[in-house]
Parts: sequence; C-alpha cells; structure tokens
Amino acid sequence: MNRGQTVFAQLMSHLSHHDFTRCVDRYDGNYRIRHFSCWDQFLAMAFAQLTHRESLRSIEVCLQAHHTKLYHCGLSGVVKRSTLADANEDRDWRIYADFAHTLIDLARPLYADTDLGVDLAATLYALDSTTIDLCLSLFPWATFRSTKSAVKMHTLLDLRGSIPAFIEITPGKVHDLRILDHLPIEPGSFIVMDRAYSDFDRLYHLQLALVFFVTRTKGNFQVRRRYSHPVDKSTGVNCDQTIVLTGPKTKTRYPIPLRRVNYYSEETDKELDFITNNFQISSLTVAKLFRYRWRVELFFKWIKQHLRIRKFFGTSANSVKTQLWIAISIYVLVAIVKKRLGLDHSLYTILQVLSLSLFEKTPILGLFSGRHYNIDQQFSVWKTDLSK
Repeated sequence: MNRGQTVFAQLMSHLSHHDFTRCVDRYDGNYRIRHFSCWDQFLAMAFAQLTHRESLRSIEVCLQAHHTKLYHCGLSGVVKRSTLADANEDRDWRIYADFAHTLIDLARPLYADTDLGVDLAATLYALDSTTIDLCLSLFPWATFRSTKSAVKMHTLLDLRGSIPAFIEITPGKVHDLRILDHLPIEPGSFIVMDRAYSDFDRLYHLQLALVFFVTRTKGNFQVRRRYSHPVDKSTGVNCDQTIVLTGPKTKTRYPIPLRRVNYYSEETDKELDFITNNFQISSLTVAKLFRYRWRVELFFKWIKQHLRIRKFFGTSANSVKTQLWIAISIYVLVAIVKKRLGLDHSLYTILQVLSLSLFEKTPILGLFSGRHYNIDQQFSVWKTDLSK
C-alpha cells in the first residue's frame, strides 16, 4: 500500500500547477502533444537539476530505475532521452522563463524583511552578468569571440534574500550596458553596479526614472568639484563631494550634479571612488552599499557549482535557455521551501540532502530534524549561503 508522498512530490507541491498551465497556454506549449506534456518536461529537467545529472542518458537511466515511483512523483511515465531532447528543442523556452518569474514573485516577499546590516529602507539591487563558455562548433548561434561561443546571464539581484528580480540571457557578445535599457523600473530603489555600467546617458535615464544608483568611476573621469562635505576619516571615507561632469560628451549626457565618495578599504589596501545620484544617505553607507555588489558574484558562483548550467543537454538556443530557466526555477523553489518550512540550514545543505532523498517517503522537515544533524556546523558552507 502506498503511504505518504515522495520527497520529490512534496517539493513540487510548492509549485502552482495552475500558474504553470497559464504559462503553457500562453505559448500553446501542449499543442498536439499527447503523451509527454510540458509539465512532464519540467519535472524531468527539475529532477536533473536536483540530482546533478550530466546527460540525457543519465536522466533516462535514473528515472527508469525508479519507474514504479514515477507516478507518485507526478510524472506520467518513463522518460525517454529522445523525447526529452525533442521537447527541449521544440517547446518554447518562454514558458519556463515566465514560470520562473512567477516563482520569483512568490519568493521575494518571503525575504523582504531580511536584515542587510545597513540603514536603508529602500529595495537594494545588484546588477551584473556572468559568462558561460560554450563550444563554437556546437553553439554557433551564441556569438562571443572568433574562437569560442558563450551566453551571458544578465542578472538584477534583490539583495534581501539573493533572489533574482530580473534575468536576461543573451549571446556573449552583447555588452552589459545594453541591459540598462531593459531593466524593470522601481522608483526609489537602489541599484549597485560596477564601472562596466558607467554610461552617463543611461544613468541619466535612471535618474529621470527616480532610481538611485551606486557605481565606480572610470580612469578617464573628468569632473569639477562644487562642494566638499565634512566626513569622519576614521571610518575610511576620505572625501564626500558634490561634482559636475566636465567631459566633452558626459557634461551633456548627465547635465546635473552627482555625488563622489572616496573610500579607503583596509581589506584590499586600495582607494575606491564611488559616484551616486543620492545625496541623502551617509557617505559611509555609500561605500557599504557597494560592498553588497559582491553578493551577485556569489549568486553566480553558487548556481554554477550546484546547478547544471555549464553542461547542456541540447545545442540550440531554445534548449539552452530552457535548461537555464528551469535551473533558476529550482534555485528559487529551494529558497521558497526554506522559508515556508522554516529551515535554518543553508541552501547548499538543503539541496544536497534533497538530491539523495527524492524518492523517499519522508516528510521534508523530517530530513532536517535529526538531533545529530550538524552538517552546517561541520563545514563552512555559510560563506556561500546566499540566503543570509
């Protein structure tokens, strides 16, 4: 007699099948599909992400070994690698992108009260991109350089919980600056970004949209100081100035004053120049906000290490984007389950335990409630715990 749900089924129960169906219907994903639906495809790819499968054959073999449990996991039957490959090639990747955004909308409120350790009431984002290298002969559409291909994952990360608020996947040659034209605008929010995004025409558009930014200056930065504000140099802040741009082009592209903060970092033994369009927060807060930009680097490092986004099950653009968006969905799903179940463990630990327990019929909470369960204390995985 079947008693209880498998861990995989419990995990998928945190997803809204109704929302998924709406995404599928939006793009006619199940049109003329009789056996292997988009939901079956999502579950098979989710299984691959959760158990670190390396190939379509590996997915097929592992699911075949547990064929008596597939029905209780939500799958309609055994998954053939050719069927899954065809689905990844043909089913519109936007189905899974839209569903990932649905999960993001669920996850972000769960982490809205996360303490950043800085006096800031507004939403704080970090903007950056990561490059995923590909083989030129297998992925010729992902143009990057003359000798290799790549895709870029441009990400706007909500730093309260490290949940991506916006992601765009492009060929590697697309410059980071262009993403500023597509960012969702949230007046009153802060965006922290590196000097690669220092395009004053686009920064001025953020200013007009009432969005605050903090970024670093480039070496050829031409300015004139208008005012110098008092600072406490014992905090590492060397100067806090109101400036205007004087470059031949920049003075017309950004015609209003900016704020410049120079900060000495003892950790790196370097002086850093920041510019921002916010004149209300303290100069030390400006420096602290920029330090949080590294959380987006940790996010990229985490998903590359613990999800399957560097080896792909197909070579077309549709297949690559499908795999990437489902990987993002699994990351956000684990973050949702962590909050809903009140788990104190890191995302790393949760993912590792789930990967070995998917076909067990044990409550998820029971997997983490053992009295001697001290993995998080034995290993220093907190350094990459993006949820704290």
